[in-house]
Amino acid sequence: MKLVVIGAVAAGTSAAAKASRNDPELDIVIYERDQDISYSGCGLPYYIGGEVEDMDALTPRDPSFFKEKYNINIKVRHEVQSIDHQSKEVTVKNLDTGDTFTDHYDQLVLATGASPFVPPLEGVDQSHVFTLRNPNDARSIVDFINQHRPKSAVIVGTGFIGLEMLENLYANDIDVTVVEKMPQITPNLDEDMAEYLEELITNKGFRILKDATITHVEQDHVKLEDSPDIDAELVIVATGVRPNTQLASNMGVELGETKAIKVDERMQTNLEDVYACGDCIETFLSINHQPVFRPLGSTANKTGRIAGDALTGGSSRYQGNLGTGIYQLFDLTIANTGLTEKAAIESGYDVVVADLTKANKPRYLGGEKMRIKAVADRHSRQILGAQIIGKEGVDKRIDVFVTLISYMAKVEDLFHLDLAYAPPYSNAKDPVHFIGMIFEKKFDAIN
Repeated sequence: MKLVVIGAVAAGTSAAAKASRNDPELDIVIYERDQDISYSGCGLPYYIGGEVEDMDALTPRDPSFFKEKYNINIKVRHEVQSIDHQSKEVTVKNLDTGDTFTDHYDQLVLATGASPFVPPLEGVDQSHVFTLRNPNDARSIVDFINQHRPKSAVIVGTGFIGLEMLENLYANDIDVTVVEKMPQITPNLDEDMAEYLEELITNKGFRILKDATITHVEQDHVKLEDSPDIDAELVIVATGVRPNTQLASNMGVELGETKAIKVDERMQTNLEDVYACGDCIETFLSINHQPVFRPLGSTANKTGRIAGDALTGGSSRYQGNLGTGIYQLFDLTIANTGLTEKAAIESGYDVVVADLTKANKPRYLGGEKMRIKAVADRHSRQILGAQIIGKEGVDKRIDVFVTLISYMAKVEDLFHLDLAYAPPYSNAKDPVHFIGMIFEKKFDAIN
């Protein structure tokens, strides 16, 4: 039996490794069009900022590692150009030699990932305009900074990558302006939490323009609709990604509501012996089974492992996600999980909100304020989501909410959690406990 995997980053290598562990006799080959494999995409901004000094730290595994440990053959700089599922053949081009050949498969895994979405702006194809998706992008940005020493930059977009790049361009002594087309920054937060974050950012001296549309990118500035020009010797476009689905569509694989590849809980597509995983697939929210496109590294690794298990007869099933996200911005940490208030209302829930700002630990040990907003359903009392902005301890609290939501906990469960307490880490009543107390007051008033 032969398994062909297309894509050798998080999902593809996870699928192949799990399949090899389950069936050591399986003949496995992975085709990857780029040179780098199995890299940490989430670490790329920190390479640009200099916190990660060597790209090798983000690309620790090469094809020889997978060959020696799993007997997996990885062919880098090999692009799969077409798939004939009737004959079960892929047509592959060696990008170094230009040679084209075919290969047979018994089972196929599509781990084709996603590509940056670049708005169709005039001048966006110039040499000082970049996206950030893979190690080559990061190397190109660092090379440009080292060669040209830009003094000004514009970041287009305020998602994870956009805001992480704000910090890491600032680390290169670059004056940064962030341009956001929407009326609020960071779409994973509710408007009130986004405004709170924006205030914290602007208080540090950074400029954020909302409701702003770029019309042209020039050599040393960008032009805005109805606003003055902005100096920009460097432009980073961070306006999200789109799933790479052309190969899948051309071979007859069904796409979902989000235009990503539709899979079942075993990562199988509508075609027999064809699986998909990672940033090219549509997943679902575990709360309400709503289809979503959430290209996150954690989900890519998980869905890859499930695909590898399923195609070798394993029992793994995908249980959905909460869209959990977290990122660092200077001394701040921003995290979210589950549904925002807005998303919960749009999904038909009768929403109750608990919102507070409390110290993360005693003031006498350096405690600083942390803002938490949590969302619950009025009828079931089930916790639906949480957003947290603060300094130390945000990761701990968001993971508490992740666990609670995953197991359909109710608001009264918050106060009764036996959380770890010592003054260096928290208060005797943790901010999570206080959220539970606020919910209880609100629900008591309702009843």
